[in-house]
Amino acid sequence: MADRRAAERHGRRSETLAALLLRLKFYRILAKRVRTPLGEIDLIARSPSGVLCFIEVKARTQEGQIAEALGARQRGRIARAAELYLAARPGLAAKGLRFDVVSVAPRRWPRHLRDAWRAGD
Repeated sequence: MADRRAAERHGRRSETLAALLLRLKFYRILAKRVRTPLGEIDLIARSPSGVLCFIEVKARTQEGQIAEALGARQRGRIARAAELYLAARPGLAAKGLRFDVVSVAPRRWPRHLRDAWRAGD
């Protein structure tokens, strides 16, 4: 149980760092930790150009593990959760949408990977 709480705290800190990075890049954070019946979306933000971004935050001890941590099932779950979120807010995606990843590793700046995948990949 203690390990689970520690992982939860680590995840929240990583999401806070990711949100800070995005704010520094002039993104507007619209929502954090959005839960839907189909899955959770870590961050939803509007890019400076107006594109709606669904952002998955990955915190790993080594950067190489991040690519492996976001499998096809998880990408599909996030995409379906995004569809459900947009169904209730159809005007949000007027300028398009994309799926991004922010990787957080110890003693490194968070890395923002824009357009990391497409829905249906």
